[in-house]
Amino acid sequence: MPVKYWMITNRNVIRKGSKRDLGQDRDSLTFYTSAGSRAIDDFASWSEQTPEKFKTALIAASDRFPELPEPQHEDQKHVTIFVHGYNASWKDAARRYAKIVDDLFTDRAGVKGLGICILFTWPSDGQTTAYLPDRRDARESAEQFTEVLSELYDWLIHKQLECAAGAGTTCRAKTSIIAHSMGNYVVQCAMKWAWTRKNRPLLVSLINQLVMVAADVDNDLFKHGESVTDSDGEGIANLTYRVTALYSGRDPVLGVSAGLKHFGKRRLGRSGLACRDDLPDNVWDVDCSTFFAASERNIHSAYFDTPRSIELIRQLLRGIDRGVLVSARIATPDASIPVTTAPTTEHGATPSGG
Repeated sequence: MPVKYWMITNRNVIRKGSKRDLGQDRDSLTFYTSAGSRAIDDFASWSEQTPEKFKTALIAASDRFPELPEPQHEDQKHVTIFVHGYNASWKDAARRYAKIVDDLFTDRAGVKGLGICILFTWPSDGQTTAYLPDRRDARESAEQFTEVLSELYDWLIHKQLECAAGAGTTCRAKTSIIAHSMGNYVVQCAMKWAWTRKNRPLLVSLINQLVMVAADVDNDLFKHGESVTDSDGEGIANLTYRVTALYSGRDPVLGVSAGLKHFGKRRLGRSGLACRDDLPDNVWDVDCSTFFAASERNIHSAYFDTPRSIELIRQLLRGIDRGVLVSARIATPDASIPVTTAPTTEHGATPSGG
């Protein structure tokens, strides 16, 4: 059967009687695929793969994506990584990942799926009392997620060289990341380290679209992020074609998170971007507060259950221009963004893919 679900994890494997499961401790990276014939949160439904077999299967699957001319790049398929957040057991993460696959990456009546989504699950403790241990786990997990990004970078450069050499190879897939909550901290650290490890390349888009959902990171992350400095946002800004932060001041979870920070810095996913006059050109944010019902209590996770925010994520991944999204009322108005009446590409580097 064809692979429907893909998973990379640094969680340890534990035994519960005669059954195996993923635990809450950090271990080496392992790779899994599933045809989806059994419940996604049942570890028995997953088959472990060697890193090389996982990579080979993923390349083969993406090679079956249709080849499209450049003017149709918005319809190009994606290989997207989903990184879950704080207070998520692997079963919780698997169920959310399955919903993302169903909503965004699976063909539906009148709507084409976006391609392939991969779950990166790290050992969040799955307890509301474990914020600080989770933050430590996130930073340590970022070291291993850096390995994934570095491998992706090497493959991207290889494909670009093939295309430049006229080997008959064309780009069939874009690479993207959806990160939720503290998963953004994993991405933040990993992208900085990957950028540093690759000698801080400029004008190379490793990630086409990064969607930061309810990001549990400092809201001044991208100050001077386009410069070659020691800021944490420089890796993201320099390796990503476009970064979009989805936020809401109604998110109580991130209000608690800010209070736990010893310096009390506001959270990006609650307050939006700080220092708006000093941002990289490829970074913006969207206030999603009006997307949710007045009675919604779980704003922090409601982005993945609300049709309007799901549609916004879909169009962001497709690469629809910011002004077009605002004009079509898919995104909320932002005075700093010119309203556009027809789809155009973002100004800047060429879209990533391979």
